[in-house]
Amino acid sequence: MGAVFEIVTYRTNPTPASQAMDHAFHEIDRLEQMMSIYRPTSELSRLNRTAHVQAQTVSPDLYQVIQESLHYSELSEGEFDVTTGPLAERWKAVGRGEQAPSPAEEKRLRSGIDYRQIELIPPNRIRFHSPRVAVDPGAIGKGYAIDRAAAVLRSRGIECALMNGGGSTFYAMGCPPGQSGWLVHLCDPSAHLDPHVLLHENSVSTSQQTRPSLLGMPSFGHIIDAVAGEPLKSTTAVSVVAESATASDALSTALLLMGPARGRYLVKRLANVAAVWIVPEGLPQTVSSGPEILMTGAARMSPQKTVAGIRTSLE
Repeated sequence: MGAVFEIVTYRTNPTPASQAMDHAFHEIDRLEQMMSIYRPTSELSRLNRTAHVQAQTVSPDLYQVIQESLHYSELSEGEFDVTTGPLAERWKAVGRGEQAPSPAEEKRLRSGIDYRQIELIPPNRIRFHSPRVAVDPGAIGKGYAIDRAAAVLRSRGIECALMNGGGSTFYAMGCPPGQSGWLVHLCDPSAHLDPHVLLHENSVSTSQQTRPSLLGMPSFGHIIDAVAGEPLKSTTAVSVVAESATASDALSTALLLMGPARGRYLVKRLANVAAVWIVPEGLPQTVSSGPEILMTGAARMSPQKTVAGIRTSLE
């Protein structure tokens, strides 16, 4: 998943806590082995090679990840699309020095972007209706892995923990001793607003297009605008609070692509979701159907909040 995962937990006896965390990390590693598009032997790579020939039987986890991906694709009217991976990989190659795709190549790659070409056949079979379709769960897999790790911790008696996937997706179980939640500071391109959330049995994820290289190298970013057929051109950061890490991970990408004008209507249709769009000039735009995203502003930031909080990075 190209990310460092961290788990913090509180328990009076450190030995079972450490063992529980080991099992949670093993679960994340198992899902990485299953969902990686960079491992030719992974279950997902095999699915991408064969599902257009005939329906394939897959593991429950892979089926659920793709099912969740299609759900958020439909909610966002295709802005979030689990089939943009091949085009994203092509632009990554351009960032490494290869030529930009020709109009013909770009058209060919874009013709494979269509989540509607994926058919789910309950309980555990998947078929692609186009030979050009390939699944890349990069915008949802990290969140799903965190949710599964949380389930492992709960099954081993852990009630208080914070999980961090790559500094961009957090999930909180319970509260630290003497606190009402886990304080997480969010990405702030303006460096003046100090957006933050207090997590308790919910998650927050942040999406932002890759920043320009300080060395002057091309930096096209990993989030693809499927309509334009190229990396998204945006300096906005979007943070989303939701009940699960799977939801916050997928929605942060979807809402960055949708923008605040369309995205706020989607948030209002969902339960217990909040989002904030922040540009380098400040001017935050927020919407919520329950959770709070707070902003203190640079002039009013307290040292206690800066020290106690955990800061996010980018997706």
